[in-house]
Amino acid sequence: MSTQTAERFTRFADFYPFYLAEHSNPTCRRLHYIGSFLVLGILAYALITQQWLWLLAMPLAGYGFAWVGHFIFEKNRPATFQYPMYSFLGDWVMLKDMLTGKIRF
Repeated sequence: MSTQTAERFTRFADFYPFYLAEHSNPTCRRLHYIGSFLVLGILAYALITQQWLWLLAMPLAGYGFAWVGHFIFEKNRPATFQYPMYSFLGDWVMLKDMLTGKIRF
């Protein structure tokens, strides 16, 4: 298990390096990407079909894949538990960094 920092982050720019360190396992990162793409797909489907109940599946898809990555592959506690908003933002910034080649898939 990784050790959680006692530091309290007050800026996302300071949090993001910590977030990336908590996602060093490639399988964990890939599961995050799968979950994020599923969330986007569910959102698109709900908007196109106007079947709004599908929106309830978004947290399950996103967090389900991410938490499997943390508990099984990364062997740490998801940052969401301590930093929910920064962690949510970190998921999307990490996805953007993967899509732009800034970090490896």
